[in-house]
Order: sequence, then structure tokens, then C-alpha cells
Amino acid sequence: MDIEVVIDSQEGGRRVERMPAVAPISIGRSPTCTLCLESDLVSRRHAVVQVHANALQVEDVSTNGTMAGQQLLRRDTVQVPFGTPVVVGEFTLTIHPAGQIPSVVPPMQGQVPAQPDWGGLNAPGAGAPLPPPGRPLPPPMAAGPGFVPPGVSGGSQTARPPAPAVPSPGLPRVVVQDKPPMARPVVTAPQARPKPPGLRQPPARASGMPRSAIEMEAKRKAAEENIAFRREVHKQLLEHLDLAAVDASKLDDPSMRPKVLTALRKIVTKLEHKLPPNTNQDTLVGELADEALGLGPLERYLADPTISEVMVVGPDAIYIEREGKLIRTDARFTDDDRVRAVIERIVTPLGRRIDESSPLVDARLKDGSRVNAVIRPIALRGSCITIRKFSRTPLTLPKLIDFGAISEAMGRFLIRCVVAKRNVVISGGTGSGKTTLLNVLSAAIPEDERIITIEDAAELQLGQPHVVSLETRPANMEGKGEYTIRDLVRNALRMRPDRIVVGECRGGEALDMLQAMNTGHDGSLTTTHANSPAEALQRLETLALMAGVDLPSKAIRDQIASSVHVIVQQSRFSDGTRKVTQISEVAGMEDDGSIELLSIFEFERTGTGPKGEVLGRYRSTGYLPSFLDQFIVMGLVKPGEPYL
Repeated sequence: MDIEVVIDSQEGGRRVERMPAVAPISIGRSPTCTLCLESDLVSRRHAVVQVHANALQVEDVSTNGTMAGQQLLRRDTVQVPFGTPVVVGEFTLTIHPAGQIPSVVPPMQGQVPAQPDWGGLNAPGAGAPLPPPGRPLPPPMAAGPGFVPPGVSGGSQTARPPAPAVPSPGLPRVVVQDKPPMARPVVTAPQARPKPPGLRQPPARASGMPRSAIEMEAKRKAAEENIAFRREVHKQLLEHLDLAAVDASKLDDPSMRPKVLTALRKIVTKLEHKLPPNTNQDTLVGELADEALGLGPLERYLADPTISEVMVVGPDAIYIEREGKLIRTDARFTDDDRVRAVIERIVTPLGRRIDESSPLVDARLKDGSRVNAVIRPIALRGSCITIRKFSRTPLTLPKLIDFGAISEAMGRFLIRCVVAKRNVVISGGTGSGKTTLLNVLSAAIPEDERIITIEDAAELQLGQPHVVSLETRPANMEGKGEYTIRDLVRNALRMRPDRIVVGECRGGEALDMLQAMNTGHDGSLTTTHANSPAEALQRLETLALMAGVDLPSKAIRDQIASSVHVIVQQSRFSDGTRKVTQISEVAGMEDDGSIELLSIFEFERTGTGPKGEVLGRYRSTGYLPSFLDQFIVMGLVKPGEPYL
């Protein structure tokens, strides 16, 4: 099968290439690529397209990213239908089977960022780079029949206009060799980009410890040279663009990235004699641009859907969590100042601050990911960032069952508890999946009820139409304006709620929550930190005592026994998996004043697999909860269905 590639350039031209779809099509500015696009905004090897029977597989192999339709790829692969616009630097490519190009190829929507012109750093004819996620895409310019877009090389069966006698200033000059039909385009680039001396691909990462103190000292010196070079580039970038004077909220402007990328390429080229050996310029420019405008080396990990958490321990140590396992990455920040800049970039738009007098802050990213940041003097090794990523597609109960996080019977029972207005407390350790399970169970609340959610950092994603979401607020610089979870719980009781969902009880708000559960707000849900259902009850008692109300412990236990119906224990195992390990009913008070807790479902661990995976099975204990008759009366148990 043959394909035809329509190439639109922001310089105002369109070109159609025809080629066989036998091998993967490599796209980049290197003459060795199948399709050579000569531009500073295109990496040497930018993207690879594989043609299948009914679709295209687009893989980004660059540092600046590739846009496939409305999806930004960063070292990622996606499958798209024929005709999907693929943006590579300043070029827009659409690929169709030969002979099936529509009469009018639909242009991409969006605005082209204004081209900067300051101090001669922006060369004439340089286009805008690929916009970051969520930004409008650059449209192709008007097409002229037979026009050869600047920077695009490759043979074609369409007629070419004669070359101008004098090349246009600022535009790359490309010589295209004719090729026989059905042959791969042959490209010659006379004005090849000079390679700086000593520049070569980085070697494979060495494994194990250095063999000698000499090697260790050499690595230390190389790291110091790299940091010194990055600091010099940052210094010159600030002088050229005066980024320090730019409002933090304006750094997301689409016109900023072209300015920064163009300036960085000029600065790195000017300082290439100071480049540490084995430095890849494309990678370096991409990393420095992310540090100047985005979240630095964290950008690639936030775009990776397989990563659930990103942790910065210091400027030279970044960890990620993938499939429940912590992994140290090779990425790093230039220095602690760059980490501080990223933190301020996150918290400033939210009206929060972080400095030596207030060295702790909780915030969230635009996609809802939860962020905690700590700086010196609290963090001794340097600024620390912990990002709990926000899933754009919320997990559902069927997905949890497929993952083995819960059994079908346990899931069915919990959904019935929510519909029947049983008060549920989810307990577990940090990172065990409490909020995920809370979000899944909250989705079962009927749509005709008024729901009020209260959280420190908004994470719940409820699809019901009548939801009021409240979020805490810290004190301002004068120490005023703070609103805690307890304040919001008290206020929620005046808002006529049918259900109250509290993200986590960690203080005196536990007493207010228990009172709400016991005074006409049945069906409320919350989470707390505990290692077992019994410990969860003890923690609720302790948190209620923190409310400062002079009540005896027995009175608080009575309140817990009459308010909470079900305790769900969530655990995280050594292999990284998260499972519901126990579901228990709070059955009332014992004669000795303790709370009676009866287990309904349990996860029984039976061993460890050959790869360290946890083996076990879910089982019912045989105990029937006291509120089972409510399931039957409300019609939640259909004829022929199991009671549990």
C-alpha cells in the first residue's frame, strides 16, 4: 500500500509526498530520516509513524513533543485514524492512503503564537514550536498549488515552481533530488548544521558503583560542570528575557515558549565551547525550557499515565512511583533555586505562599493533582515536592474488580450499603487507595440527592448533578482567613445536605462528622488513617477528643457505635498492589464498654508468587450484617441474587 503525506508549513505552503508504507516513516531534521523537515524547532529524529491497515501509529522520540490530533505525546505512542493532523515543530502533517486525500484537508484550529523579535535573537522565518498541553494548536497556512514549503525535502510527483534566483532571507535552502515512482525520498541538505566538537550521543548508563575513586571523582567533576553550565545559561536567559519581572500567571502564555526556545538555542550555540562532553543539545534545550516555563524535569513524569506519584527529595534526586514501586530516576534540577521556582509557580496562582516563615504548603495542579512542598529550613537537604497525580479518567468498580483490588461480592455489598444510606468509614495507610475507593463508592449515591464534599485538596470526581464541593483554605500573610475541615463540616450542616463526604478526618472534625451521621445525615462517607478496623475505631475516638469538648471516652464510644455502620480496610502490599482486606460491621457496644466489631468479608493471604506478587483469596466469613433486611425491603437484592 502507498500513502500520501500532506505537509503544511507555517511559512505558507503545502506539499504532498507519496511513498510506500512498507517500513516505519521517520520524521526529523536529519537527512537520514524518511521525511526531512529542516527547522530549528524539529528534533534530529522527532517522530516515527507506522502505517497499519486502518490506522496510524504515531510515536514521539523527541524532547519537544509531538501533537497527534488533540493529544500531546512526550516519548509516548498513540494509534490514530488516517487523516489525523500530526504537528511536528512548525509543520502539520496529514497522512492518507494513496488516492484518498480529501479535496480540502481540514486545517487545525487555534492561533499561532506571535513571533518575537528582540535583539536579533529570533531569526526571520523561524516558526513557533509545538504548544504545551492544553494550548491551541497552530493552523496550517494557506496552500499554494505546487508550493514547496521551506524546510521540507523529499520527492513528489507534483510539479515544482522554478527556484528563485535569490533565496529568501532567513529561510533554509533545500535541494531535493527526483526519485522514481514508488521510491523512498532522497534528500540532500547542502547547508548541514555544524556539529560542535566533542558532541556525541550520551553513553549507556553504567550499572553498579564506580570501580575506583578516580571514576567517582570524574563523575563528580562532570556533574559540577553540567550544573555550572546550566546556571550560566539560566543567567543569560534572564538577561535576555527578564523572566524574573514576568508575572508568574503569564508564563503559561503560548507566546512565551517560542521566545524561550529561540533564546536558549542561541545561548547554547554561543556557549557550546563550554558544553560538558557527551551533551545532547536538543535534550538540554528542552530541559532548560521546561525549567524556565514549566515544572522542569517533572513535566515528562506528569505526562506519563503509568506514574502515580512524583517525589523530589532534593535538586539531584527525583523518585517516581510506578505500579506501586518506588524508582529513582536519572533526572535532576539544576539547583535548589530551580526547585523553589517550580514550587512558587504552582502555589502563586492559587493565592498561597511559601517562604522561610511559612515553609510548608499544600496545593494542587491545574489537572487536580495534589501537591505538598517543603523548603529550607524545614527540609535539610533542599526543597522537597510530593505530587499525587490526578487520574483524568476516574476508576470504576468494574476496573477495581479487574485489578484484583476487591471481589465482586465485596463491591456489590458496598454499593448496596451506600444506596441504603449506611455510614461508611474507609481506613488504611498512606497511599493505600482510600481516596480512590471513596470516589468509587461516592459514585453510587443516587442522583436526586444533595451531596456536599469537603476536602483539603479537591480530588473527588463525582458525576451527580447536585454536588457542592468545598475546599479548605490556609491563613493569609496576616494569619487570617483560615478555614479548616471542621469549619466546613459545621457550615455544611447549615446547607441542607442529604450526604456529606469528607475526604479525610484527621482532627476535631471527627466529632462533628459523627454528630452529622447521627442526626439525619445517614449515608455519609469519610476516610481515616489506620492499619485495621479496630484501630480505625480507636483513631476516631482519639480524633473526637481533639475537638476540645469535655466528654468522657464512653460517651464518644457510644457516639461512634451509633453513628458508624461499616468499616472498610484498605491495604497496600509489598508488591505494590492495593486491596480491600476487610469489611466489618460496627455492631454496637459490649458490656465492658468496648465497641463490638464483626467481620463480613476478608482477604486471606496464602503466599508469595515467584516474582514477589502477593497471593491470596477473598472470602466471606459467613456473618450476615444486621441491616441485611433493609437491602431486601429497598429492593436492592433481586430474586435469585445472593444476599451478599
